[in-house]
Amino acid sequence: MVAPDIIPPPPGIYVPVPTFFKPASTSNGTSANAYSSATTPPPDLETQAAHSVYLAERGIRGLALLGSTGEAVHLTNEERKSILKACSEGLTKAGFPDYPIIAGTASNSIDEVVLQLEDAKEAGAQWGLVLAPGYFAGATRPNGVIAWYTAVADRSPIPIMIYHYPGVSNNVKLPPSVYHTLAPHPNIVGCKLSHGDASVHAQIALHPYVRANPLSFSTFTGLGQHLLPVMAVGCVGAIDGSAGFFPRTVVRLWTLAAKAEGLPSCFKTHEVVRRGSIGLWERGMSGISKDERKELRDLQYAVSSMEELVVTHGTVGIKEAISRLRKFGDVEGTRLPLMGGLPGGDVEWAKWAPVIDAVEEIETRLENNPGEKGKPALFSPTFKSDDEKAENGAPPAAK
Repeated sequence: MVAPDIIPPPPGIYVPVPTFFKPASTSNGTSANAYSSATTPPPDLETQAAHSVYLAERGIRGLALLGSTGEAVHLTNEERKSILKACSEGLTKAGFPDYPIIAGTASNSIDEVVLQLEDAKEAGAQWGLVLAPGYFAGATRPNGVIAWYTAVADRSPIPIMIYHYPGVSNNVKLPPSVYHTLAPHPNIVGCKLSHGDASVHAQIALHPYVRANPLSFSTFTGLGQHLLPVMAVGCVGAIDGSAGFFPRTVVRLWTLAAKAEGLPSCFKTHEVVRRGSIGLWERGMSGISKDERKELRDLQYAVSSMEELVVTHGTVGIKEAISRLRKFGDVEGTRLPLMGGLPGGDVEWAKWAPVIDAVEEIETRLENNPGEKGKPALFSPTFKSDDEKAENGAPPAAK
């Protein structure tokens, strides 16, 4: 039986949440303190919690805090803990207890990573997302990476995921064999792949051990641009930056892709596993219609086109979009050496207007659709099918 607390995050869409900082102008201390606030503005915990609740209400399956988008390398350990705690408590107060939270780490020191994972558990995170060590990338060998992750997993108080993002880890190489070796470790439950090599996604997600043990190891992409194709080869979801400002659209894309692949029939629900049961989500989905397949492809095209903004401008672009479109945070709310705001300001933003507006139209439609609004996310612990409700004596939902 799978241990209730050592399972992957449930399939779905997760948001790598940016860290919101207060504007430097809010500082009212001495000149020295004002200078410090201007260069290292404090985290805006109120906005952090509010944005988390906004995402949960729109079907986002969980949050990845303190990752690359979250500027984790710009934060102290105390700030990390305060951000995790603020989000966890805010979600609980809003009616989302035990909401999935993944905490990132970005240190190359095993001891430091373990310390951060211990702090993360204390602050409310259920999983760790551990960035591959890349400082000595040129001299790093697969067996060294395997030994490093094994040492972290052996000591971590929470299950961990392997995080491979070559762009922020000195282009360190992690061949599929690394994942094949690490996947059976009882405290390593999945991976996030933030690169565009679909073949590597396939070689991990379709590996015989992974396919035979879906509740032991799950593969997530970090790029919503190719969500549909990588789900076709076994990935179970995405940890995607654009879902932070277009949550319903990306969730709809995932829902249709999951339906097309029959994904729900392959997984136990998170709640069932925690109860120690072995019941499967047996009903699955009935397949995808011709109209839904067209919608799925149209959505993937729209999301792929829009996410070129994220490819081009990274964390700065994500914060710009969240501020402009959803009114959370300040476009200049970053820490050095990042400079807040798109280079070129309004002129640069206007260049992206056609693709942004196209997805905003989709987001608005989904937001205003009474049939979708408020509907529990797939795999939510509180979600029950009409058949299950009938078994418990409750009438099915009105069609």
